[in-house]
Amino acid sequence: MKKRALITGITGQDGSYLAELLLAKDYEVIGMVRRTSTVTFERIKHIQNRLTLVTGDLADEISLINLLREHRPTEVYNLAAQSFVQTSWAQPVFTGETTALGVTRMLDAVRIVDPSIRFYQASSSEMFGKVQAVPQSEDTPFYPRSPYGVAKLYGHWITINYRESYNMFACSGILFNHESPRRGLEFVTRKIANGVVRIKLGLDKELRLGNLDAQRDWGFAGDYVEAMWLMLQQEQPDDYVVATGETHAVREFCELAFGHVGLDYRDYIVQDERFMRPAEVDLLIGNPAKAKAALGWQPKTPFPNLVRMMVDADMQQLKEQTR
Repeated sequence: MKKRALITGITGQDGSYLAELLLAKDYEVIGMVRRTSTVTFERIKHIQNRLTLVTGDLADEISLINLLREHRPTEVYNLAAQSFVQTSWAQPVFTGETTALGVTRMLDAVRIVDPSIRFYQASSSEMFGKVQAVPQSEDTPFYPRSPYGVAKLYGHWITINYRESYNMFACSGILFNHESPRRGLEFVTRKIANGVVRIKLGLDKELRLGNLDAQRDWGFAGDYVEAMWLMLQQEQPDDYVVATGETHAVREFCELAFGHVGLDYRDYIVQDERFMRPAEVDLLIGNPAKAKAALGWQPKTPFPNLVRMMVDADMQQLKEQTR
């Protein structure tokens, strides 16, 4: 029999790459989407005819129970969330409902319907926040600095709690920043890549950003979804940091992105207080040693390649739009 996987958040960046990976491994892939008036399938349109898309909502446990009962997945990848850190200050309660309590509802639905389902929870490096050690590993204490980070930490610990309380195969992947051409425009990496192209094509004259000195461990999302899958193939459930082990400042991302099209970022970047976080996370760098040793996982895409890939994709897209 084919393996059957349910992906929540399938229309997002990670969901689309994970769906591609699982289809390549001959899975039957079920994607959960919320019923809204503006559902976008842009990231999965090239594989949409190979997916089973169903409606459900992390705010409605009954919908999750019914979905699991009808489709009987062997693996559940919970990627859905309010996933933009900046928005979590403006919508902290909504962020908690989806990014924190939504995890509990899905775990409980799995427990009720079939506790043998293998469960993956998308945890986040934002849980480390005001970092207590450099680099950050699975044993580093958490200190979240945003409502998003706090919500993700709840989701992380409730996953561990269900694993230990009900003997469920439940894993958390503590993923550090992972980017791609499919990143939303509100995220700083895509904002930079898109802004560079708009300036190069004469559509804009400046790019407004927040803290240029914030440092992140950036990898390619297409590499990171493989780690998610590998976690659910192990004999025992566990939690893993997924990262490159390198850190780069926002300023360096700008320098590489502008330099790729022959421009100097210093001529175009304007720092804007509106994009500063109320509580900044200054330095994130992961230690992926456990994932490398236990899962055999390695990041494959170097940082400069990632930056160029994102700029090139936006260049192609914008040229097509402005023809």
